[in-house]
Amino acid sequence: MTKQLILCNCAGSQQLDKDALEAATGLTCSAVHSGLCTTQTDATAQAIASGEAILCCRQEQRLFAELAAELDLPEPPVTDLRDRAGWSDDPASKLPKMAALLAEATLDVPSGKSLDLMSEGLCLIVGPSDTVMTAADKLKDILGVTVLLTDDADAPDPTGYDVIRGQLKRATGALGGFSVQIDALQQVDPSGRGALTWTAPRDGARTECDVILDLTGGTPLFPAPQKREGYLRPDPGSMTAVADAILEASQLIGTFEKPLYVAVEPLICAHSRAQQTGCTNCLDVCPTGAISPAGEHVTVDPMICAGCGACSALCPSGAISYDAPSPATLFRRIQTLAATFRKAGGTAPRLLVCDDTHGQQMISLAARYSRGLPAEVIPLEVPALSGFGHAEMLAALASGFADVTILLSPTTERDALDREIPLARAIAGENRVTLLDVADPDALCDALYTDAARPDPVAEPVLPMGSRRQVTRLAAKALHGDDTILPLPDDAPYGAVLVDTDACTLCLSCVSLCPSGALVENPDKPELRFQEDACLQCGLCANICPEDAIAYEPRLNLRDEAMGQVVLNEEEPAQCIECGVAFGVKSTIDRITEKLAGKHSMFGNESAARLIQMCDDCRVKAQFHSKDNPFAGGERPQVRTTDDYFSKRRDH
Repeated sequence: MTKQLILCNCAGSQQLDKDALEAATGLTCSAVHSGLCTTQTDATAQAIASGEAILCCRQEQRLFAELAAELDLPEPPVTDLRDRAGWSDDPASKLPKMAALLAEATLDVPSGKSLDLMSEGLCLIVGPSDTVMTAADKLKDILGVTVLLTDDADAPDPTGYDVIRGQLKRATGALGGFSVQIDALQQVDPSGRGALTWTAPRDGARTECDVILDLTGGTPLFPAPQKREGYLRPDPGSMTAVADAILEASQLIGTFEKPLYVAVEPLICAHSRAQQTGCTNCLDVCPTGAISPAGEHVTVDPMICAGCGACSALCPSGAISYDAPSPATLFRRIQTLAATFRKAGGTAPRLLVCDDTHGQQMISLAARYSRGLPAEVIPLEVPALSGFGHAEMLAALASGFADVTILLSPTTERDALDREIPLARAIAGENRVTLLDVADPDALCDALYTDAARPDPVAEPVLPMGSRRQVTRLAAKALHGDDTILPLPDDAPYGAVLVDTDACTLCLSCVSLCPSGALVENPDKPELRFQEDACLQCGLCANICPEDAIAYEPRLNLRDEAMGQVVLNEEEPAQCIECGVAFGVKSTIDRITEKLAGKHSMFGNESAARLIQMCDDCRVKAQFHSKDNPFAGGERPQVRTTDDYFSKRRDH
């Protein structure tokens, strides 16, 4: 059976044309209802029972889930037509946008990968005694509480939980797996009569816990503390914030699903080769410190990764890719929105990229209390704005969107976007990509309804397929044609390698380290070849070059020559003076001969100097037949046998 779209005009507050939507999307639509969440819940239940319904109202998703639970059925999928399209002051037709949103809602999006983590509820509460003891009293009956006092308080009387004193010096891990180091640790000494005392302090104590409630108000234990699951750090001066943190801590016990946000392919990582560091983009941008070097590649700690997606956007090789959902899924969503909009009669769609929390709320508020979105602005909700990089922006433009606007959230990490947006603008044009940082629905509408001139969409949209690098090149060709070289910012992952031929000795160290195969040698003669399309601009070849002969030119070469190999440097091969076989670079052999022949003890005479100009095979033969053959030796001693040993024993 095919999916059926269950339509509702929300008490007549929006116009829905069933026949037009069916014609535009090719999907089956129900009759238009007016109160699926109020007077027509029986129709809602019947649609849910069919198992093939997509409900076109997100506001009442909780009600629909409850109805499904009563019927012992899975929660039905929902999409939102009203806030994103129907409630709008734009007089233009909403049909193309509605058709695009409905087509996207029917796509099969693979479910994300996850792993289970266990929290046994071992909670460490850190802070001064006047704050932490109250929190511990509220949590002691729910969690296994240990209090770490950071002030000089006296040892408390028995409290129903463990109390220690010291300084928390270091913490690692995340929910269900924290490891902490405590210096000057003192425990309560319960022996003796009278007031309890502390034991002698000791450094380097280590322990583990599942949850950390930090009430110190000082420097956080982790970078991006708000993204570290299981680490709660409220303002100790705010009773409301502390109460909220205590409530949240009380829920952190049991088994949880930890999403696996990114996928890693170590073989194509350009981080390091031969102890030379190249690309560090992901290490520099990761807000939580989840990424660390692991030899020639990097590794991602899935328990610490918060899924911001910045590493995926900045990775030049695709070694790290966002996997919840994958780039291919996102490209398919973008292309479906653009293609369906055009098929339904739209001409110049605009893409509004937002997250699925703040952005979704802003759109809903703008629809209810302001002018709503313009008819040509199609919202695309993504789980991580930082992961929406230049490839995704260009894919939208190549699919037929006239421009791309990114609506920031207060929690969005800006580092990746601050690099990706200039790169996208350098490739597509300044007026095609906009960053919108507003927190007021009226301001959002004002920015989207502006009368400023907008670029036209590409005349012939293309299907974004392949890796992010391939999509970038495909989109750039759709925007500029095949005979263009675009200058790019200095930190761009595309460009050419420039070689100073006067300094280069063709040692080919750069070839051995190139992680992408952009630099290659010619096995038949001394030649350094380069394929520009494969170059990551990672810096490894420049770092390893002993002659400092390599530099870079950031650019995107759309010509066919970038897909093939070009010669960066070549020289006449040296030929063996004995057999004539080419075995090296003639200029290098000549320099070595000039420096060593007659000037070094090993090459003091003419016959020895000739060895420099021979290939490996001829050099070995010449040495073997020389008067002072280094391979020659005296007569080898006879192998001793058992009889030799017995005869020696008999002689004695």
